[in-house]
Amino acid sequence: MALSYDLHSHSSASDGSFTPAELVHYAQKNGVDVLALTDHDITSGISEARQAADKLGLGFIAGVEISVLWRKHTLHILGLNIDPDNTELLAGLDKIRQARLWRAQEMGHRLDKAGIAGAYEAAKAISKDGNVTRTHFAKFLIAEGHAKDMKQVFKRFIVPGKPGYVAGEWAQMEEALAWIAKAGGISVIAHPARYKLTASKMRLMIEEFIQAGGQGIEVVSGSHSQEESRRIAALARQYDLLASRGSDFHDPAIPYINMQSLPALADDLTAVWTAWQ
Repeated sequence: MALSYDLHSHSSASDGSFTPAELVHYAQKNGVDVLALTDHDITSGISEARQAADKLGLGFIAGVEISVLWRKHTLHILGLNIDPDNTELLAGLDKIRQARLWRAQEMGHRLDKAGIAGAYEAAKAISKDGNVTRTHFAKFLIAEGHAKDMKQVFKRFIVPGKPGYVAGEWAQMEEALAWIAKAGGISVIAHPARYKLTASKMRLMIEEFIQAGGQGIEVVSGSHSQEESRRIAALARQYDLLASRGSDFHDPAIPYINMQSLPALADDLTAVWTAWQ
């Protein structure tokens, strides 16, 4: 029987609810055979996750999810099977985390001006001194009754024109892909259907990604519908990209992400994991 790969997940090192070790245990209980930890712009959880995976006999892939600015669009690029101690990668990620810190502080300032006091401090406490992300602000806003769920938080507070929105100062695509390559990894476009690009912009993004050394695309994602996965699979075939599969797991309370029910890749796609087997 084919192994179940989940190559996109998050721990409390960035904005997940589980520690790296807890995440590994959760993945095994939910039928995952090989897990990649891909925290946002940080690799600090990898050592703990790897140790837990080794004890359980679970396959483990070191990864990261890098925030990228492409033609005024924020994209996420996964680096899979990386060396998490590579100095160039770590230096690049540190620059992004400094930008994240500024953005979080500015989000707190703007929410203060909108009459929601203490948002940054609360988000920082929720993050347990890790990266302070929009997810942490969202949890605070839900807990305080300003929104009923994550979807409503983003719609009312964290999109352009809303009081908590601050544009991120992220890496350029060429930079991020170079860091991943230096760390010996494979670069993969994360959850491409989420970017709401037109068909022509999507093709342009993929073409520039390939020109910069990009190799893969996340076809099956916890946030993709079946139709979106079919559309991305067609692009993987058209551009001869390696296909990836990942739940984008953050928290068991987020209902659209389910490690157990994540669809398999189509048989005619070349799975990204064949590149390192």
